[in-house]
Amino acid sequence: MMESVYRLTISCPDRVGIVARVGEFFSSNGGWIVEANHYSDPVSDCFFMRHCIRASSLPFGLEELKQRFAPIAEEFGMDWEIYDSSVPRKVILMASKESHCLVDLLHRWHSGELVCDIPCVISNHDKLRSLVEWHGIPFFHVPVDKDNKEEHFRRVNAIVEEHQADTVVLARYMQILPEALCAKYLGQIINIHHSFLPSFVGAKPYHQAAERGVKLIGATCHYVTQELDAGPIIDQDVIRISHNDTVEDMVRLGKDVEKMVLSRGVRAHLEDRVLLHGNKTIVF
Repeated sequence: MMESVYRLTISCPDRVGIVARVGEFFSSNGGWIVEANHYSDPVSDCFFMRHCIRASSLPFGLEELKQRFAPIAEEFGMDWEIYDSSVPRKVILMASKESHCLVDLLHRWHSGELVCDIPCVISNHDKLRSLVEWHGIPFFHVPVDKDNKEEHFRRVNAIVEEHQADTVVLARYMQILPEALCAKYLGQIINIHHSFLPSFVGAKPYHQAAERGVKLIGATCHYVTQELDAGPIIDQDVIRISHNDTVEDMVRLGKDVEKMVLSRGVRAHLEDRVLLHGNKTIVF
């Protein structure tokens, strides 16, 4: 089992002395920095940082650490968070009928590769119940009435609140979330779109790609916002195809890319490697 670390993430106006001041704070308290990442954005003059500090190296706990660090954060105008890696995040997975992304995430969670708690899975179809329950995870079937989708999303929101989820992952959940829900959980909902955004937005991107005769298809993992398929991108990847590939071939090949990109994006999010900066991300 990996030793617990405190993960400090910072974004603030760029200026001289930020790294030195943070480093001095931890070194003066015996803090052992085991990972450090910095980025200075030349366009916005914003500075971004992610530090991992060995928890056992500090003579105080998380709450006192926050209290002691607060004056430095105020001095530099920091937007900051400190997380304890020993406390797993609560992640609710949502899916429809396609199983490949959900299966991949459940496998990585079951094998210990994806460190989180999965309190439940929500689906608008009952098809994946036995798969989920085999893993010992509660399954909520919340049907969608096409004439009254509001009731579906009301129930979804209630389940998310009941389980106090930190993150919601749309693992090929084929419903468009209402704007109110997107706004409420901004930066907490992760989606996999089976397209190399922004090339093919919306439904059936592989069919769109086939019509255009593309030579590369891909997938995009991004945060969900009120604008469809336009949220900050966390991860992307592509695979090469040719004129010989049918739409069915493209769907098959695309599934491999989708699950890989989604798992990478979710892991980066859970490890606090993703810092939001407007509609883009800094990924350490």
